[in-house]
Parts: sequence; C-alpha cells; structure tokens
Amino acid sequence: MKYQRQLDEIRELLSASQRSEDAQARVVMSLKKNFPGYNWVGIFRLEGSNLILGPFQGKAPKGFERIPVGRGVCGTVAITMRTEIVPDVNADARYLVCFDETRSELVVPIIKQDRLWGEITVDASEPDAFTRDDVELIEEVAKLLAERV
Repeated sequence: MKYQRQLDEIRELLSASQRSEDAQARVVMSLKKNFPGYNWVGIFRLEGSNLILGPFQGKAPKGFERIPVGRGVCGTVAITMRTEIVPDVNADARYLVCFDETRSELVVPIIKQDRLWGEITVDASEPDAFTRDDVELIEEVAKLLAERV
C-alpha cells in the first residue's frame, strides 16, 4: 500500500487511545495533518435514522451536524453501506453543500458486526482528488475504527 507509513501511524494512535472518542479524534487529526489535500475529515455515527457528526478536522459544517439517513452522499452510504467517491460534487445532485471550496468527496462506511456504525468522510478542494490509494487507505482506516468503536 502506498500510504503504509500513514496507516502504521494511525494503528499506533489507535492502540494508544483509551476511549473510542479519543481514537476517532486522533484518526481525523492524523489524516488532516498527513494529507494537505484533504480540506475536511470527519466521522459521523449512526443514531437512529440520523448520522451525527463526531470528531472532525476543518471548518465547522454549520447545518450538517445531523444528516438524515438517505439524504445526500453520506445518507446514501448509510443505506448502501458502500464507499462513495464523488469526483465532482457540482455534478452530483446528492451532494449537500457544506463548504464552497469542496470539489470532491469520499465517504466510507464504518461497519461493525455487519451493521453500519457510522462513516468517515473526506472532502478535497480539487476535483477528482481521490486516487485508488486514498480509497484503500480510508477503507482500511474504517476497518480499524470498527474494531475500536
């Protein structure tokens, strides 16, 4: 994997975390720090029929602290439990505009015991910003988080 060093750092951060919330916060901080092209990284957890914003790095997404399942890209992932890559948010009617500078988005489900626990979402200010390596990294991070939540 291209981002093995970053993944190893995240593993270390997770093993050093006492609580799930600390682990999540450390992961989003590490991703934002190590990938300057990621202008926003956050974790949403599923509560009932809503995705609730947890730890994040980047600007506060006013109005999107709670996203109903089925609404937007994040809400779609909550139903399909499949990774969504949006190369151009302006071309995807599902995208909920949180930040004007966002041009592409990656949303990966966090699945624990075959059930959706939540999602990790990454925004970038460049169109088509996410490579296969980015997707593999965030999917692996989601698996690691699933073991800690």
